[in-house]
Amino acid sequence: MSRCSDLVLPLDCSDVQRQNTSRPSGVYTIYPIGATSAVLVFCDMDSLGGKWTVFQRRMDGSVNFYRPWDQYRSGFGNAVGEYWLGLESLFHLTQRKRYELLVDMEDFEGNKVYARYSSFSIGPESDGYRLHVSGFTNGGAGDSLTYHSEQKFVTFDLPEGNCARGYQGAFWYKTCHYANPNGAYLWGPHTHFRAVGVEWFHWKGYEYSLKAISMKIRPLQ
Repeated sequence: MSRCSDLVLPLDCSDVQRQNTSRPSGVYTIYPIGATSAVLVFCDMDSLGGKWTVFQRRMDGSVNFYRPWDQYRSGFGNAVGEYWLGLESLFHLTQRKRYELLVDMEDFEGNKVYARYSSFSIGPESDGYRLHVSGFTNGGAGDSLTYHSEQKFVTFDLPEGNCARGYQGAFWYKTCHYANPNGAYLWGPHTHFRAVGVEWFHWKGYEYSLKAISMKIRPLQ
């Protein structure tokens, strides 16, 4: 007979790890909104102690991130590769627990850096999934995200989406960005397409599109 504890559905990757501490990094099923909300995510069980739930990942340009609001709301892509978890799932996660954020990135020369934030959450759709992020710790990348805090999420098909139309992506744009992880995948330097690539300004500026970037959250201890 199964114990009751074995039947608890994991909310995030920290719950996946808690159920079996030997589980490696990989794709697992979580339930951000309840029993009918199963979604596949990549769980990073290695970086800085592991237990990270990846909600955004770029690595090879195989998935088009120039998408409308409804797809960013519900999620798209494939958890074994490039994907976006979905704003609605992310909202429910950050309402259930207090999370920190890790942004890992890599350039085409093999250099790897990160930015870490001690507090991360987003608001409901009725408020545009507004971003709340603070508590920066530098892992070599510099802070390109605090500038975006308190902004609503923007996609090209919204009335206020002029920034997204110009930046080939969707994000919590201000006027207009220092971070553009959902931008066009441009394979490194791109002098003819300034400020449209997969960018983290305080590391590589506006004329370098990163090879890889992932955004992931973990409950505060």
